[in-house]
Amino acid sequence: MSTKQVRIAALAERFPQRAFTSLAHHIDAQWLKTAYLMTRRDGVVGIDGQTADDFAHDFEANIQRLLEAAKSGRYRAPPVRRVHIPKGDGRTTRPIGIPTFEDKVLQRAVVALLEPLYEHDFMACSYGFRPGRSAHQAIKTVWDGLSSMGGGWVIDLDIQAFFDTIDHQHLSAFLQQRVKDGVIIRLIGKWLKAGVLEAGQWQKGEMGSPQGGVISPLLANVYLHYVLDEWFEKDVKPRLQGRAFSVRFADDAVLAFSNEADARKVMEVLPKRFARFGLTLHPTKTRMVRFRPHREQRAETFDFLGFTHYWGKSRRGRWIIKRKTVKDRFRRGVNRIAQWCRWNRHLPIHEQHRIVSRKIQGHFAYYGIRSNIRALGRFRYCVGNAWIKWLRRRSQRAYFSWEKSKSLLRRMPLPRARIMHSC
Repeated sequence: MSTKQVRIAALAERFPQRAFTSLAHHIDAQWLKTAYLMTRRDGVVGIDGQTADDFAHDFEANIQRLLEAAKSGRYRAPPVRRVHIPKGDGRTTRPIGIPTFEDKVLQRAVVALLEPLYEHDFMACSYGFRPGRSAHQAIKTVWDGLSSMGGGWVIDLDIQAFFDTIDHQHLSAFLQQRVKDGVIIRLIGKWLKAGVLEAGQWQKGEMGSPQGGVISPLLANVYLHYVLDEWFEKDVKPRLQGRAFSVRFADDAVLAFSNEADARKVMEVLPKRFARFGLTLHPTKTRMVRFRPHREQRAETFDFLGFTHYWGKSRRGRWIIKRKTVKDRFRRGVNRIAQWCRWNRHLPIHEQHRIVSRKIQGHFAYYGIRSNIRALGRFRYCVGNAWIKWLRRRSQRAYFSWEKSKSLLRRMPLPRARIMHSC
């Protein structure tokens, strides 16, 4: 953190109830230059086609122009370019907004300004898009909490089209509880109202915050901090009979209870709570799960951050919580590498081996947690089969026999399954 960020964090801690009216003066030319360095240079371009290299051609002048426009109120937020990427099921898509490069720089500068302020306010149960916090920490917190309770009842919470349905009025009210600097509030309002450009058609931004924008994760955390985290900790938990905890990563959350009656009461009130702020819980994906081991009744499972959580026996015969890769994520990972092998089978074999190995290691880097070693080994096996399949189709005649294929994998083995995280 810079000296200015440390100062903001100290003030946020000293005055936990104060709304700050003077923050924008921290943003100067050096602040924007730092924001530029923190912005990805290889990202997809926005509607103006400007790349990072284009912005750097007249760097000092561009920084000064951007600074003056932001401070004076003359800055006009351009619409984001909307693209659609396939979801895990392969049948539906997720809309992603792509801002212009200089818009990314300015958003990054505002995020760096607000982050130390809200880091003091955000609760320990929130893990998504926060400095020093990761998905693996969230997964470990779920494991620790449920293990200490011996299981319980879990509400697997899914918000329908969250980023597209954020209510601007509620978000503005939440922000102004801590930020009343006119420059910052005006900039955020412009980004929210900028709208999206899709297939040549402009759509006004009347609600939502485009998923993919630099500032969107921070705004999402602010929104759900007040809608869910603070409400659950301060209003719900004191009224419960048993133990309970929540873990949230962006808009993915689980609520766990040791008492079934508590879980049912919260499950009943959750849709009303979210509807009050313009949000809708997914009718089929949001569900209450009996996550408790029993000899006669099998415990249900739930998915969180790419892992299916289930009860299984340890080597000593005790019931423990285990995690394995969600089936859809597993299948999607294999299919992506198989598609790459198909379209790049003309490359030299050593080059293919190097890239496929890196892709497998990338999969292991996230999914390599305790109790998931079997799924990792199966992933390696399926990717190896897919690679060999497309190597054998390098020509009309079979390029490899199965014996030659096995020999190849012995000479150039794929990375072995490894546990990368102890969570």
